Amino acid sequence: MSRRVAVGLLMQESNSFSPLATTVATFENYFLHRGEAIFGAGFERAHIEIHGFISELRAAGVTPVPLLAAGAFAGGPLTEAAFDALVGEMESRLREALPVDGLLLALHGALVVEGGARRGDAEIIARLRRILPPDVPIGITFDLHGHITPEMLQPNCFHVGYQQYPHIDIYETGQRAARLMVDTLDGKRRPVMALAKCPMVVSAVCARTTDGGLVPVVAAARRAELSGRVLHASLFPVQPWIDVPDLGFAALVCADGDVAVAEQVAAELAQAAWNQRDQFTPELVELDDAIRIGLSSEGLTVVSDAGDAPSGGSAADSTAVLRALLAAGAERGKRLVYLSICDPAVVTVAQRMGVGASIEVDIGHYYSRSDGAPLRISATVQLLSDGRYHMRDQDMEIGMGRTVVLAVGALRLLVRTLPSFEWDVAMYLSQGLDPAAAALIFVKSPGGFRHSFGKWAQRILIADTPGPTCANMKRIPFTRVTRPLYPLDSLPE
Repeated sequence: MSRRVAVGLLMQESNSFSPLATTVATFENYFLHRGEAIFGAGFERAHIEIHGFISELRAAGVTPVPLLAAGAFAGGPLTEAAFDALVGEMESRLREALPVDGLLLALHGALVVEGGARRGDAEIIARLRRILPPDVPIGITFDLHGHITPEMLQPNCFHVGYQQYPHIDIYETGQRAARLMVDTLDGKRRPVMALAKCPMVVSAVCARTTDGGLVPVVAAARRAELSGRVLHASLFPVQPWIDVPDLGFAALVCADGDVAVAEQVAAELAQAAWNQRDQFTPELVELDDAIRIGLSSEGLTVVSDAGDAPSGGSAADSTAVLRALLAAGAERGKRLVYLSICDPAVVTVAQRMGVGASIEVDIGHYYSRSDGAPLRISATVQLLSDGRYHMRDQDMEIGMGRTVVLAVGALRLLVRTLPSFEWDVAMYLSQGLDPAAAALIFVKSPGGFRHSFGKWAQRILIADTPGPTCANMKRIPFTRVTRPLYPLDSLPE
């Protein structure tokens, strides 16, 4: 009889400072698939962890048993009702699936429940662990920005994190975890875990694995794996916009039966990260300077509006960039400038008026009214769409909700109804905006955009913009984190 491994996904990257409430409806707007629907042709093409699980299990002759795949876009902490509903459904489906030989679970690691008293991902792991017999292994994947705590190291659970940021190995991380599950069931491996942390948060701008201060630490992790000392060495610069105790950089190491080795390597990697702490100060450019450089330079300038990044939980509705562009007279320039903003009310007006119509609207701060005021603009409606496009790196269909393109002189505003990833240049291409025709493109992402947009850019700048995802760690209004915490505080060597 074929072995059976349950597979599930419950992921959201929370942001304690986001104005967006996260409910079950938030998951339904992104994706929420139950049971056999996880195998659906459309969803199964998504290049994410759970389908990495499934492909690898099937290749090994193991039957994947689908539970629940619930993914929400980054936003505010989950309501307790939403958390209990989704975790409760996962528990019920796991009980109905018994007996199983293992469980593979995709989590983010930075899921926060409102109120702050409950540790989201750790509670999910503990509740599912209690359902399974002690000898049934659980394999868990985490985003590189997960907030890893000791409570997550439940008995007979192993963990595998993303290796790359920008996140281009999401599917492959699922495959790595599934291969270890198969080897564990075959008796070839006996995974054990160790965790080491240091009191430091890293700006998402500086958390890239391709360049910057993290590179030597990543190289040390890969050497530990290639040498055979450990099975997996995962690094977690952490989601820096969650206001919770014990926030910090984590090294999470999986070894084959030898806890002492896992502990040693985890300690080495955490120390290596701490030694690099001075390399994690982001190189930020004032917004006005970024605009000046973009408008006066040859080729395309891509600017990160890091403070308003929906991939980190922002509402993506700030007018800071638009105000600065208008103040600089960018709408009167000869070259095009692209930027995006989330405003359902403006989309509704534009769609009612139709392509070619001239409209006057108040735009911006639809959700984040406490952080700023809408801006009055006059614009021409250039395009209407359903906002769907294909993210090439993730091989995944994504939706921005109903979307319009507005022209304000040389400015092109991509206005959408839903916050969504700004990682792929296809978000602009799909709406008729050719990057090759622009002098300046703003992207609401601190780092995930680089892999796609970097292929078009003559230069990339990170603007020191305000918002729930600001890149300057010293500007984040923490109240609950454990202090001291670098770079907020001075710490001894």
